[in-house]
Amino acid sequence: MIESILNHLSDMSPFLIYLTLFLFSYVENVFPPSPSDLVVVIGGSLIATNAINFIPTLIFTTIGSVLGFMTLYYIGSQVDKKIVRAGKMKFISAQAIENAEKWFNKWGYTVIIANRFLPGTRSVISFFAGLSELKFWKTVILAVISALVWNTIIIYLGTIFGNNIELVDSYLSQYQMVVLILTGVIILFFVLRYFFFKKKKNTT
Repeated sequence: MIESILNHLSDMSPFLIYLTLFLFSYVENVFPPSPSDLVVVIGGSLIATNAINFIPTLIFTTIGSVLGFMTLYYIGSQVDKKIVRAGKMKFISAQAIENAEKWFNKWGYTVIIANRFLPGTRSVISFFAGLSELKFWKTVILAVISALVWNTIIIYLGTIFGNNIELVDSYLSQYQMVVLILTGVIILFFVLRYFFFKKKKNTT
């Protein structure tokens, strides 16, 4: 897979490579899961061969990431909470809204900064950021910072390990797995706690 992606990118003009990196970065935020991080790492490896340059790669991937994030933010901002709380949207529960609002009230905009480092939950964070009516421009700025830092790291990894991308892919996969497991454990904890207190409330 890695060699195939690398070969396809290598055959493209610099503009098409930048465009491809932009599209993968955008799509990953809107329609996860997507191998965008791996593609960006491969893009970084092309920097080492002078096929493309670091700054344009960082700009295109960051813009794609932020636009993808803000797309779901906008969708979330257009959802009427009253409709959700009435149970008319089966894929979003009223409890999910309350949990998201508590989440953002507790951690604030720190969640937005951390979103790029939380694979598997990025689209969820952006959607509920809009649903929770976080301030638009503040959200945009923090989403830019998050994407800029994350993309800088993985592009740089691509330039360093250009001849051994499989190693980077392995580390990214392990990192994503650890984060997903931790996220699952945290969600399970809050779900169990919710049902525990609900059951306790009903028995009193």
